Order: sequence, then structure tokens, then C-alpha cells
Amino acid sequence: MKIGNIDLGYQPIFLAPMEDVTDIGFRLLCKRFGVSMVYTEFVSAEALVRSIKSTISKLAISDEERPVGIQIYGRDVESMVEAAKMVEQAHPDVIDINFGCPVKKVAVKGAGAGMLRNIPLLLDITREVVKAVKTPVTVKTRLGWDNNNLIITELAEQLQDCGIQALTIHGRTRSQMYTGNADWTLIGEVKNNPRIHIPIIGNGDITTPEEAKLAFDRYGIDGVMVGRASFGRPWIFKEIRDLLDGKPHDDSLDTNAKIDILLEQLRINVERIDEYRGILHTRRHLAASPIFKGIPDFRQTRIAMLRATTVEELKLILEECRYRLTSTIV
Repeated sequence: MKIGNIDLGYQPIFLAPMEDVTDIGFRLLCKRFGVSMVYTEFVSAEALVRSIKSTISKLAISDEERPVGIQIYGRDVESMVEAAKMVEQAHPDVIDINFGCPVKKVAVKGAGAGMLRNIPLLLDITREVVKAVKTPVTVKTRLGWDNNNLIITELAEQLQDCGIQALTIHGRTRSQMYTGNADWTLIGEVKNNPRIHIPIIGNGDITTPEEAKLAFDRYGIDGVMVGRASFGRPWIFKEIRDLLDGKPHDDSLDTNAKIDILLEQLRINVERIDEYRGILHTRRHLAASPIFKGIPDFRQTRIAMLRATTVEELKLILEECRYRLTSTIV
């Protein structure tokens, strides 16, 4: 699969752009474990144009994580075009437009998935951003606003006509938010539309290597994007890649190794930012990591993780988790 001149290989796996999740430290870890392409946290076009410092900081990327995309969202042509030009100066491999974020503070203002209620404006933004930059432009969106407006099949053709070079589809409507099950049948319809020639990337409910393989085999998509299942689990990309490539399960990725990876994520974030914000970026991953599900009464430990304010606190909690998990292994 290619986006522009970027060769992502056969059956590539993508890390979804997620606010307060896909910081540079996490992206680098995911890259190490075989993800084909990563994305930054999404960037507000309006905040970028206004030179908000915290927003500008999201444009920082590393050559070690390439190929990397920077995703922008907004609700008017002018700010989106200006933001795209600013983003291009950071030299990402791809500029992605977010027409899929369902959260209220974004969508009700007309940005993100809110654009699915104003298709003419959505297309104007896409067309003008493509014209304004030389970097490949892609789009991430949903099936439609709600089940009465499942417009993705027609919309995919319209976006392609605007000049985008790949399309990621989350298999839910905006109204669903993250509830219910993702509908991959419509993603498959888009991919199998003979008029579609750009790569189609599927997103939604990919939580295991088996689900990723099934998505490729059943729907014929070009790539799979993983989002929430990567929380506290950057090694999921290796697990998926190994299954897709026919490799045996890697026994070296045991509980001890996984806890070491989470400790490394904490170290990377603290070193790259500072202790306070590095902990904020890391502790939600720790609390969500599936490796701790085997701990009885984990709820209190999870609360402690989310309340920790120093590196030493988090390290002590993780080492206690390590002891509780490994001491039960026969």
C-alpha cells in the first residue's frame, strides 16, 4: 500500500491519532513494535493559527517515528488552509484531516464529525487544503452522522475527487460515539467500489490480532488502524504483525517484559516533557493496560495509578503489580 510516494508495505497497521494519547513517546514505542505509520494527537486549526503554545508543541515529530502524519481539525476553509500550511513546515509525511471526532466540544461546534452535517463545507475544506500543500492529504471520517444518514459510500467518492490520497473510515456514526459495534460492511463496500482507487483504511473494534486479520481477509481493505486497544499495550502491533506475517507467538513478551515496556514509556515521557506532564501522559495507559486484569480487586490499584503524582509512586505501584502477577504464575 502507498500513500503518495510512501510505501507502507503489505497489510500495514496504523496507530490512530488520539488526543492525550499519541504523544511522541508512545508513538516511538509503537514504532518499535512494528506499527507501519503513526499519527500525532489531533491539532486544532484555530488554535494553531492563533499560535497557542500547547497546540504548536503537538507538531514536534522525530525522524525515528517516520512515516508520521499530523492530523488537523476545524470548521472553516480559511483556518484549515492556513493550519495545513503551518503543519507542512513541520515536514510530516502526511497531513490528515479529521472529519470523525465525535466528542461534544468538537462535533457540536461543526468540526470533526460535526462536518458530516455540512457536506458541501467538508468538501470545500478538503479541496482547498489539498490545493494549498504539496504534502499528501488524507481524511479520517465516520459512516455518517447517524443511522439515518449513512453517507460514507457516496462521500468516499467525493473525497477522492477532492484529491485526497487515502481514506480512513471508522465503522460507526457520530451518534454512536464509541458504543455498539463497528459496522465493517460499509467499509468493505467502499473498498470494493470499482470507482475507488485510493487506499481504504478500516478502523473500529480492532482489539486482537485475529480481528485485524479478519478485517483484511473479509473486507479486502488496504490497511487497519488501531486506536483504544493500544492503550497500555504498544506491543499489540507486534502481535498483529506476527500473525499477519505467519510468525509464531513471541514468548519473550511475557508479563515481566510488558511491565518493563510500561516503565520505559514512563521514563521516555518524563524525559521528553517533565515529571508532572510526563506522568499525566503515561498513567492513563497504565490504568488501561490489559496485563493487569488478572490482579484481584484491581480497581483500587487503578485508582492509585490515576492519582499518582511522582515517578517513584508509579514505579512502586508497577513493581507491586509485577509481584502480584508473577507470583501467581506456576
